[in-house]
Amino acid sequence: MLEGIDPVLTGELLLHLDSMGHSDSVVVADAHFPAHRIGTRVVDLPTLASPRVLAAIRSVVPLDDAPGLDLMRSADGDVLDVQRELIAAAGATDEDVRFVERFEFYDVAAPAYLVVRTGETRKYGNAILRKGVVGHPSAVGS
Repeated sequence: MLEGIDPVLTGELLLHLDSMGHSDSVVVADAHFPAHRIGTRVVDLPTLASPRVLAAIRSVVPLDDAPGLDLMRSADGDVLDVQRELIAAAGATDEDVRFVERFEFYDVAAPAYLVVRTGETRKYGNAILRKGVVGHPSAVGS
């Protein structure tokens, strides 16, 4: 256990998030998502909802320039409660979010650095977060 780190962020998950570079993406997937078919690196967090996992990831990963967050468009195009929760968990604005048709979402997800499969059972509880530049006040040249 580390002080100041969200307990959702396991050592394995932190290792993968730390290994990601600028603009690499992490998929936060619901329980229905074909995570192991699409992802080469998959972390399973089966007892947690997607918005909770996304909020924990955002506590250590900055959002990339717009669009920094992709959500799977619902079949009827409505923005669902779970999607509103994902947007809030990401701390995203309307400019940060892009809604992607279901099969295109799978294509966008395929090259992701990491897939985190959650226990989210609500449909369309999927998000792709692109990692922004991590700033550090003691970095060389700052």
